[in-house]
Amino acid sequence: MKVLLIKDVKSLGKAGEIKEVKDGYGKNFLVAKGFAKVATPEVVAEWQAQQQRKAAEEAAEIARLEEMKKRLESVHPVIKKKLGANGSLFGAITNHDLADALAEIGLEVDKKHIHLDHAIKATGEYEADIKLGHGIHASLKFEVAGE
Repeated sequence: MKVLLIKDVKSLGKAGEIKEVKDGYGKNFLVAKGFAKVATPEVVAEWQAQQQRKAAEEAAEIARLEEMKKRLESVHPVIKKKLGANGSLFGAITNHDLADALAEIGLEVDKKHIHLDHAIKATGEYEADIKLGHGIHASLKFEVAGE
């Protein structure tokens, strides 16, 4: 019996492969547990179409993230924070503050994806790394100013 593996099976193969297995193993274990489907021409064609759709969606997502990377690297947000008597900031600038500043510009970035090398407690120019997904990182330059 020929089966199309839907999930990776340790001793048999990876998802997407067509394997020849014994009837009992195929019906009673692989198909019953949802690891495989019987490899009819319709099932194989459906699987290939599904893989092409996934590839097209991923390519569109990567193009969107590349565009967002260009936009992030072209902006220069200014974060204003209250200053103390000695000229230092009240509190520190966090990734949450930076996400809010980007939202004001119209760029929605999750604060969890923003990485600051260290706590920012003084005015000046800084840089942050933003993880967008699919291995795409943007480098954002921003300024911290006092009020």
